[in-house]
Amino acid sequence: MKSYADLNTPERILLGPGPSMVPPRVLQAMAHPLLGHLDPQFIQLMKEVQDLLRYVFQTKNPMTLPISGTGSAGMESTIVNLIEPGDAILIGVNGYFGERLCDMASRYGAIVHRLDKPWGDVFHPEDIDAALRNQPAKVVALVHAETSTGALMPLEGMAEIVHKHGALLLIDCVTSLGGIPVKIDEWDIDIAYSGTQKCLSCPPGLAPVTVGPRAREALHKRKSKVASWYLDLGMIEHYWGDERTYHHTAPISMIFALREALRIVQEEGLEERFLRHRANSELLWEGLEDQGLRLIVPLERRLPTLTTVAVPDDVNEAEVRRRLLDEYNVEIAGGLGAFKGKAWRIGLMGYSSRRENVVLLNSALTRLVEA
Repeated sequence: MKSYADLNTPERILLGPGPSMVPPRVLQAMAHPLLGHLDPQFIQLMKEVQDLLRYVFQTKNPMTLPISGTGSAGMESTIVNLIEPGDAILIGVNGYFGERLCDMASRYGAIVHRLDKPWGDVFHPEDIDAALRNQPAKVVALVHAETSTGALMPLEGMAEIVHKHGALLLIDCVTSLGGIPVKIDEWDIDIAYSGTQKCLSCPPGLAPVTVGPRAREALHKRKSKVASWYLDLGMIEHYWGDERTYHHTAPISMIFALREALRIVQEEGLEERFLRHRANSELLWEGLEDQGLRLIVPLERRLPTLTTVAVPDDVNEAEVRRRLLDEYNVEIAGGLGAFKGKAWRIGLMGYSSRRENVVLLNSALTRLVEA
């Protein structure tokens, strides 16, 4: 019989679009003994996780909880709960994950209205206003931080326009939550989802979701059952709510990890955390530009947590990434979709966003690109 060696994974410096590096405290939290998913002590931990998620989302929404699944499960849960067959949804597509929203919505019978802009560009309230005047929709879905392009969507004033047309505003904040401001209540966002493996520096496997009063009312007024049993927020709410009604066996160790990751965010403080991400990204940008490399997204709409770099014509982008990993133990990613083979994606998120990582990467790229 074939034998298998002990697991021995290297401690990589993860500077790609996710997952980010995980603090030792979070890894240690995962090693705690398991509790039953209805154990009184675990139920208390669930309450604490919800409180901490409200802090990071900057919301008072009672229905704020982690979906058991990756960020894509968060995306799908918001779509499937808001959409019934024949409902219209307006989706802003300016990158790979806008495309994914369209795919998911169409699978659940939505009438999908695409609003397209070039990859790396962003939408403004006037764009949404004009689109909704021509094609009314029940839901407007936008990507706050587009991981495929490194573009940051301005959200101030967006909800006012969406609500004027009687629609709900759905936001993807997978690459923004915990790294840049996500002001759910102040921006009047109806429903949003994220992932644990980016700026929260928790392993992948949970998708924080927050549901505001308008979206919650829409869930309760559905005429048909949610098409996904597993992602039915009404049922999941009963498990995470006061009733604690069994729905599924929660990933206990991942909840431990998320609680510890959120504690670390709270200890640092949101404003201090946002400033750290910004300062380290500016150091990265300065170093890249000093090398003569072009940053794809202009400064005014550039995402501090994910930077896209145009690969010079005479450089083999995959070879540079391979050598970064082999010679410097650093991971970055290539481009997706329209940027495939044309860009590097560099993530500075959560525990990975450290000055020493930026200095190492800039130094390594200088040697590899010039070579």
